[in-house]
Amino acid sequence: MMNNYRKPFVLALIGNVVFIGVLAGVWWTARRSGTPQPSAVSAPNVTTQPSQGNASGAGTPPAETPLAPVQLSAERLQSIGVKFGLVERKPVQDEIRATGTVAIDETRLSYVQTRISGHIETVFADATYQYVRKGQRLFTIHSPELVVAEREYLLAKQNANNLSQSTVPGVAAGVASLLDSSRERFQQWDIPEREISRLESTGQVSDALEIDSPVSGYITERNAIPNLNVQPDTRLYTIADLSTVWVLAQIFQNDLGRIRVGAPTLLSVDSYPGRTFRGKVDFIYPDVDMTTRTARARLLFSNPNMTLTPGMYVNVVLQVPLGNQLVIPVSGVLQSGMRQIVFVERGAGYLEPRDVQLGPQAGDQYIVLKGLKPGERIVTSANFLVDSESQLQAAIGSFVPPPPGSKGAAARNEPAAQSAAQIEFSTDPSTPHKGSNEYRVKVTGSDGAPITGAQVSVRSYMAGMPQMGMPAINIVTPLSEKGGGLHEGHVNLESGGTWQLTVTVMKNGNSVATKQLTLNAEGGM
Repeated sequence: MMNNYRKPFVLALIGNVVFIGVLAGVWWTARRSGTPQPSAVSAPNVTTQPSQGNASGAGTPPAETPLAPVQLSAERLQSIGVKFGLVERKPVQDEIRATGTVAIDETRLSYVQTRISGHIETVFADATYQYVRKGQRLFTIHSPELVVAEREYLLAKQNANNLSQSTVPGVAAGVASLLDSSRERFQQWDIPEREISRLESTGQVSDALEIDSPVSGYITERNAIPNLNVQPDTRLYTIADLSTVWVLAQIFQNDLGRIRVGAPTLLSVDSYPGRTFRGKVDFIYPDVDMTTRTARARLLFSNPNMTLTPGMYVNVVLQVPLGNQLVIPVSGVLQSGMRQIVFVERGAGYLEPRDVQLGPQAGDQYIVLKGLKPGERIVTSANFLVDSESQLQAAIGSFVPPPPGSKGAAARNEPAAQSAAQIEFSTDPSTPHKGSNEYRVKVTGSDGAPITGAQVSVRSYMAGMPQMGMPAINIVTPLSEKGGGLHEGHVNLESGGTWQLTVTVMKNGNSVATKQLTLNAEGGM
């Protein structure tokens, strides 16, 4: 029975030993693979990118990419489409664009009321928004009060005629004063002059008095209807003179500080394409809408042909004169994170990056507060490509020639400073792409013989785009010598697009040759 238990025990023991051996082998393999081993063929790519923060300071913003001056040949400037603009001082006028609504000019509203009581008999102006002219009859009113006054006037006139030659002291003056009082009562009641003339010429009392329009305009409110009893405080008509109108424009509160009463304005409306109306700022209302954060500006426009009608939706442009300012084209400014940069042309293709301080934008121009002088020329197109060249120069720390005219520039053009080695660069595949590629560099002397024993590296650089949140990419690839002056190395391009390459050849600790070129890789970012 003892033998029956011995056999399973031995098998279990052997299985445990095998299992422990397997675990030990896996651990040893993993340990060896985690230790970096030197390569006899090529060194791995080294990629450096701006820091994105760490665990203790995740909110720290990345440092700005440094820039360096660059010098480009005339052919290079033309190939990448570089254009230049002038820094100049001139009168500047800004524009504030807004929308608005046409409204009635409240200072040109007229109200029709009678100064006598009575009732309306006939209505002539019987429709709202009917246009009436000044002096046009609106309605007739019968007033017992007016009838009594007319009879008293006729009696006073008759007595004045009869007693004007009286020799009794005070009689002639008394009847004349009574006639004047009767006539003055008509004027206080605003009785038309033609009615008084008719009364004097005919001597007949009228049963109905015609009331005329005091102004020309559109009837915006009508309460006059036949048989309506009216009192002096009854508003029968409201007439609006639309020869001048208001436009209530909605102005954002950020623009309120630039608007002044009397500033010229332009108005356009979709109903009349290509036509503009000129007006001025008449008043700025002292309140801001808490929902839209806009304030109302009242604009005054002449409207002789009644083209602009109340309630019409319009577009307005408020012109803001800013005085004599130093300005540059908007296209000449490169917004790089917290910096505003322009590239100043110093002659012979030498471009200097310069930080500037800008004021408000006026149309297609920026006002320059600091950093530029009148007469200087700046790059206004292909700024991103020039910026890439500048970042590349700053990244590799290569020598950049001083501005033309200096001693350093003259020395650089001497034949003795020219490189004695030639560099031939190629890739595999011939059209590189995003991902894995092979760099090949052949180094030969001035006599065409291959240079051996040199150390060759290729720096691949793509400028960052802070506006899109993309940092700069900088890859250094050491190449391995294959014989006959040929060097090869593997590179992994992290993005398609334009790469700036710098090939550096070193021998015995000295620089033999350097070559810069552009590489276009297929594939997206």
